[in-house]
Amino acid sequence: MKMLSRRAFSGLAIGSSALAAAAGGAWPVRSALAASPGLRDYGKAPEFTGIDKWLNSEPLTMQGLAGKVVLVDFWTYSCINCIRTLPYVVSWYEKYKERGFVVVGVHSPEFAYEKSTRNVQDAIQRFGIRYPVAQDNGFATWKAYNNQYWPAFYLADSNGQVMRQHFGEGEYAEMEAAIEALLARRPPA
Repeated sequence: MKMLSRRAFSGLAIGSSALAAAAGGAWPVRSALAASPGLRDYGKAPEFTGIDKWLNSEPLTMQGLAGKVVLVDFWTYSCINCIRTLPYVVSWYEKYKERGFVVVGVHSPEFAYEKSTRNVQDAIQRFGIRYPVAQDNGFATWKAYNNQYWPAFYLADSNGQVMRQHFGEGEYAEMEAAIEALLARRPPA
């Protein structure tokens, strides 16, 4: 029996959904994705290090966030790919924050003008970001994660283990399914 990749499965699911919709029915694509959110153990999430300034929060540590499900989002405010992901990230934060979910945006500048705290603060306001943002001008946290991309997402479970990674745009349903699965596994507070 041939195994399908997630991408192939997603394409098949979307095509099946369109066919079912055309026939007047609906196929539960969301529940199929939720059943397989692509979780695997990538190891312990590194600590935030070398942060120039924390915005929307006091300084945070992964150790201090133990017991929470944490999405670390590497972004920069003038990257179009990052901008396109922000509505999803903001929505997830608002939807799940009361259930033990935290987003930490790690702002790592691509250009010199993106190092300005005032510019980052303006972007936070413009994009409606209410979650903590760590200004990583020296790329210390970026390097701790061995990151290479904007945007990049690292989803850690309540034990601080990175259980899902995603680079670039897309896979929004899969990421949300992974968030829900990790929250469901989280021990009661």
